[in-house]
Amino acid sequence: MKRSLLQRIETFLHESAMPPSVFGRAAVHDPRLVSDLRGGREAGLDVQCRVEHFMNKWRAERRAGHVRPQGDRRTRAARALDSGAQA
Repeated sequence: MKRSLLQRIETFLHESAMPPSVFGRAAVHDPRLVSDLRGGREAGLDVQCRVEHFMNKWRAERRAGHVRPQGDRRTRAARALDSGAQA
């Protein structure tokens, strides 16, 4: 059974720790993409291809060690405070 685009995006968001709006803006220049898909929007073939390309490229760069999970600003700030306190 083939998974829907939204299911693949949700898996990617969990894997990358990327907020939905950041993902939408980076993949297709639409920060509301994920919320609209969750609300029932049907993505066209062009959007599907651009989203898949973005996710595949991000995963390839992560395997090569060029990127790591992003998280949102609050998560990064908390990690920075924790690492600063431990040092």
